[in-house]
Amino acid sequence: MIILYTKLFTCTNIQILSLLQSRVSLDNRKTDGQQLSSSCGYDDAFMAQLEGNLNPFFQAMCRAQTLQLPHKRSSMVSLDSIRRDPRWRDPNLHEVISMLSHPMDPVKSNAAAYLQHLCYENDRIKQEVRHLNGVPILVGLLDHPKAEVHRKACGALRNISFGKDHNNKMAIKNCDGIQALVRLLRKTSSMEVKELVTGTLWNLSSHEPLKMMVINHGLQTLTDEIIIPHSGWKRDLVDPSKLQSAEWTTVFKNTSGCLRNVSSDGAEARQRLRECEGLVAALLHALQSAVVNKDTDNKSVENCVCILRNLSYHVHKEIPGAERFQEPHGNHLMRSIGHPKKNETDCFSGKRPKGWKNGFMDRKYSTLDLPKCTELMKGLELLYQPEVVRLYLSLLTCSHNHNTLEAAAGALQNLAAGHWAWSSYIRATVRKEKGLPILVELLRSDVDKAVRAVAIALRNLAMDRRNKDLIGNYALRDLVGNLPCGQQHPAKNLEGDTVVSILNTIHEIITDNPENARLLIQGHAVQKLVAINKSSQSARETKAASHVLQTIWAYKDLRNTLNKAGWNKSHFKPTTTGVPKKPKSAKQGSDDITLPLMDKTQGQKIAACIPSVNFY
Repeated sequence: MIILYTKLFTCTNIQILSLLQSRVSLDNRKTDGQQLSSSCGYDDAFMAQLEGNLNPFFQAMCRAQTLQLPHKRSSMVSLDSIRRDPRWRDPNLHEVISMLSHPMDPVKSNAAAYLQHLCYENDRIKQEVRHLNGVPILVGLLDHPKAEVHRKACGALRNISFGKDHNNKMAIKNCDGIQALVRLLRKTSSMEVKELVTGTLWNLSSHEPLKMMVINHGLQTLTDEIIIPHSGWKRDLVDPSKLQSAEWTTVFKNTSGCLRNVSSDGAEARQRLRECEGLVAALLHALQSAVVNKDTDNKSVENCVCILRNLSYHVHKEIPGAERFQEPHGNHLMRSIGHPKKNETDCFSGKRPKGWKNGFMDRKYSTLDLPKCTELMKGLELLYQPEVVRLYLSLLTCSHNHNTLEAAAGALQNLAAGHWAWSSYIRATVRKEKGLPILVELLRSDVDKAVRAVAIALRNLAMDRRNKDLIGNYALRDLVGNLPCGQQHPAKNLEGDTVVSILNTIHEIITDNPENARLLIQGHAVQKLVAINKSSQSARETKAASHVLQTIWAYKDLRNTLNKAGWNKSHFKPTTTGVPKKPKSAKQGSDDITLPLMDKTQGQKIAACIPSVNFY
């Protein structure tokens, strides 16, 4: 513990002597989270000044705590004897906060260090510091010219901003703390101070009202000072062979975590990040570096791919001039393009699936020619270029981080959504890059959120007719295998949202495709669908299963097969649960089926960025 002594009977020395700190080692617990506790002791120059002006008793105390003597009995008085002296006591919190305004810089820095220690995992102390107006003083010290002062003040603010009490975060914001932190980041060359600043900003970015403030005051600085230099990407480097590998430093992890939080704030936040010069290119380069160096499981990689996933959300609606790429109303080209030429092989097995006889589908649907780039793409254009497909597929293949897998699948899901040209290119590129088998394999994962992201990605990819046939042939079995059977759930025990996503994907696969519906029947899916429709406690599950059943029954050519299996029309009717029946004219596959953004209530541990939740 840090020991601070206050002289009870000598008023002239009370503030100075109360800052004398023992060199007893602090609890060096340092989480990989947002708070920090570090050892701190006397400033040597301060101690030298004190020893020259104090009476012998106080000089002895100073020497007891600063001199490293070979024998224990060499010091005149021990620390323990001083602490037991009834004339001394630990200062109270009000006195420590008062010391932050002391004219002597060592007093300020030591007081800030003591507050940093006191606030470590202590919500009551943080609240008291706020009530005693300690936060504005600490924020003011961020602009102090002495490195020792602003470093320890920033450490205290980092601990204060950690936790579920958002009032502490708002207190920092209300005294222009975000601006002060960004100023400090610009001027400091100390990596330790940069870690403290970015860690504090990561804390603040977890609170919804502060996300746009972080963007407004710090986005370009965080990009220029941290993201670009540590990613290895350089703006004007023509020779790709000279690109450097990313540096997975703590400061890069903090900064990417902060940007991950703010990227979930909404359309305006997403657009600001997309348009931030160098950000998208640097993030993509960092991920490419991770794949090349086979280092895809660290937290920074997770943060980077989550940012890109969020920036891909609604990109087909939100980028400037997006209407130029939109398909005309009623044009169903997106459901027809992307079919292979006669000599194109099946990306799963090299064989054509059933139903592709005499080149009928080849003649009916045109092939897709990807656009040729006449100039170097940059900025937000990089988000939706078909080339990014290979990067996300590599992450899905190499990474063992469940959050990274979810985010990479979600990025493909977002990019494959929408009625615009680039989503059509993305859907075709996933097929050509042999990405469908990779996604199908992930359906067998035991991680709920990964299964959900992959299922919705397959739903969007199935909007391409060629993909739909392939997914029907090779993914239906795994999709059905993840469904519960009445009250008996499979070993995975998937969440309701995931079950609904799987049902919606199955519906997309069999819509306008009787052959896939036949495969679904042959895969013994009807039993599960009927059980969900009749006995599920979730209205959403019941509704989704009902849509699938009605679509199956609508294929008259399949009814004979169903009747032979013991099924009749009553099994395919929606249950009377009060769930409204969707009009026949409505299309189940919406262009807004994209990966949910991050939860607005960010988890407080810096090392555990929050899981995604449904965003509708």
